[in-house]
Amino acid sequence: MFSDVRLRGSPVEQSVRNEWKANWSLVLAASLGFSFFTIMIASSGLFFEPLQAEFGWSRTLLSSGPSIASILTAVLGPFAGALIDRYGSRRVVLPGLVLTIGSVMSFALTSGAELQWVGLWVIFGIVAVSIKSTAWTAAVLGVFDRSRGLALGLTLSGTAVAQIIVPPLANWLIMVVGWREAFVWLALGWGGLTFVVCAFFLFDAHDRHRAPGQQANNRPVDNILSGLTTREALRDSALWRLAISNFVVMLLTMGLTIHMFPILTEAGISRSSAAWLTSLSGVAAICGKLITGFLLDRFKPNWTGGITLGAAALAFLLLDQGRSSPTLIVIAMLVNGYAAGTKTQITGQLTAAYGGMKNFGKIYSVMAALMALAAGLGPTVAGAIYDYAGSYGPFLAIGVIGCVLGGGLMISLPAYPAGHGASRQAPSKG
Repeated sequence: MFSDVRLRGSPVEQSVRNEWKANWSLVLAASLGFSFFTIMIASSGLFFEPLQAEFGWSRTLLSSGPSIASILTAVLGPFAGALIDRYGSRRVVLPGLVLTIGSVMSFALTSGAELQWVGLWVIFGIVAVSIKSTAWTAAVLGVFDRSRGLALGLTLSGTAVAQIIVPPLANWLIMVVGWREAFVWLALGWGGLTFVVCAFFLFDAHDRHRAPGQQANNRPVDNILSGLTTREALRDSALWRLAISNFVVMLLTMGLTIHMFPILTEAGISRSSAAWLTSLSGVAAICGKLITGFLLDRFKPNWTGGITLGAAALAFLLLDQGRSSPTLIVIAMLVNGYAAGTKTQITGQLTAAYGGMKNFGKIYSVMAALMALAAGLGPTVAGAIYDYAGSYGPFLAIGVIGCVLGGGLMISLPAYPAGHGASRQAPSKG
């Protein structure tokens, strides 16, 4: 199961160090950029109370905004991906950051009209698609080879950092300067820093091949990177298996994540203890991204991804059978958080391996849209099962079966196709 990276002191290990020496600043920029993409989702709940107090809006209206933006970014993702494939992440991200900063600032102009609130979120969803995960993932995967897993894990950890820092920061801003100015400072502060860092450090494979002195400078962008055409990707069984596996596991784990609090309280856990236990998942998610990235670079990725996603079944099993045991509940929370934090990076790395980088933006955007759909359906499916059965037992049982099947489907992925720039040892079937 080991790849060639295991050879201590080998040229491969030296190439890993060289990759990081040359590209660490790109990972920093991408991680910060991805954190800014999630800033509105991470902070939106803190604005509910002051907006409701000032305008008398319902929670349904207030919470509809993030849903609208999420749907729009999912629908428009493939179009943004096509631009990234053609022009590179930098040329899409930098103007996208300026537009997104302006969009976030415009929330300070909210006047109390419900249609205006919806319109502001529509605009945010349209412009923010330029800085969603596809842009940052494509930039990192396009220049990293030997250490793709860890680089992608650090990039995607930006969202976890935002989820930790943004809520207390936004709350402090609202208390000190008011909710209107809080939108402005979040946009200019976090967004402004992101723009400066990206302006200096965000250079992907497209930019490096366009640089003066590069032999590929005069070659068409389509000839720089190898990979499947979009039509070939639609017929590729490995990509279909990857998509189905992640859709199923994402649906189940997101349903579990959203319903975790009531599952715990129904098991007799106090609200304060349940809240503390729920926070464990966030910590485990960060660890999951970094550890999985490390393992993806050193072991067969299909086995690493399949075992990681399949292990989520343990969380469902422990919660179904061991809800009276505090120890088993803690283990279940850690396992679920760990697995939930890895799906995006596993999907990104394996999409690049099987689909290549030539049309990565379009292919991965479809994968991301499917994961977004699964994330949206998961809580509803879990709630519907609870309403029908009167308990979470059937949902937890389905979760065990679904995660095992999803993990097994990923393990079954074939060897990497040749010529897609993945020089690490390819996984074999089974």
